Amino acid sequence: MHDPENALLQSWRHNAQSWIAAVRSGAIESRRQVTDQAILLAILGRQPERVLDLGCGEGWLLRALAERGIDATGVDGDASLVAAAQAAGSTPVYQADYAQLASGEVDIGRNYDLICANFALLHQDIIPLLAAVRTLLSPGGALVIQTLHPWSTANGDYQDGWREESFTGFNGDWQPMPWYFRTLGSWLNALEMGGFGLLSLQEPQHPQNVVPQSLLLIAG
Repeated sequence: MHDPENALLQSWRHNAQSWIAAVRSGAIESRRQVTDQAILLAILGRQPERVLDLGCGEGWLLRALAERGIDATGVDGDASLVAAAQAAGSTPVYQADYAQLASGEVDIGRNYDLICANFALLHQDIIPLLAAVRTLLSPGGALVIQTLHPWSTANGDYQDGWREESFTGFNGDWQPMPWYFRTLGSWLNALEMGGFGLLSLQEPQHPQNVVPQSLLLIAG
C-alpha cells in the first residue's frame, strides 16, 4: 500500500461530512448498541474531573461527558470535524495531528485525570504519541483506548499490518480508509513501550452476538 499514513489522513478529510452524518444519525449499529456506551461507562467508572478526548471527531463523547459535569477537552487532526464539534457546543477543541501531538508542538493542556482514544489510534507507529500523552496525565491518571477487536477483525490473518475499511453498506460518499491492524500482544507491547501498564482489559459484546464488538484497554 503506497503511503498509507497519508492516505489515512486524506480519507478522513474526504469522509468527514459522511462520518458526522453517520455518527449523529446513529447509523453505525455497533456504536449504537455497544461501543458508545462501553467507552462512556469505562470513563465514568474512573470518576475523572478532566478528560482529554484524543481524536474526538465531531464531539459526541465530549458532549456526553459535559452533560455529566466533566470538564472535557477534544483534539482532532481534521479541520471539518473540529469545526463540527465546536459548532455543536464542545469547547475547547484543538486541531492537531498525531505527529504534532507526539512532538509537543501544539499546547492542548495538561494534568488530565483521563485521556481517551475511541477508535482513534489507526496509525502504525503510535508509541511516540503514547509517550507524549502520558506526560499530559496527572499523577494516577489513566488512558482508556477502545479499538477494533483483533480477533473479530483478523479475517484469518492474525499479524500486524495495514488493512482497508471500504465502508460498504454505509450511506454517503465514502473513500476507502487504510488502518493499521494490531494483535493483542502488539497493543500491550505498544502500551508498555509508551510508558503505560495495563490496568484492565474488556471485550464489549452485544448479548445476541457471539463476536466481541471492540477491545477496551485501560492503562496507567
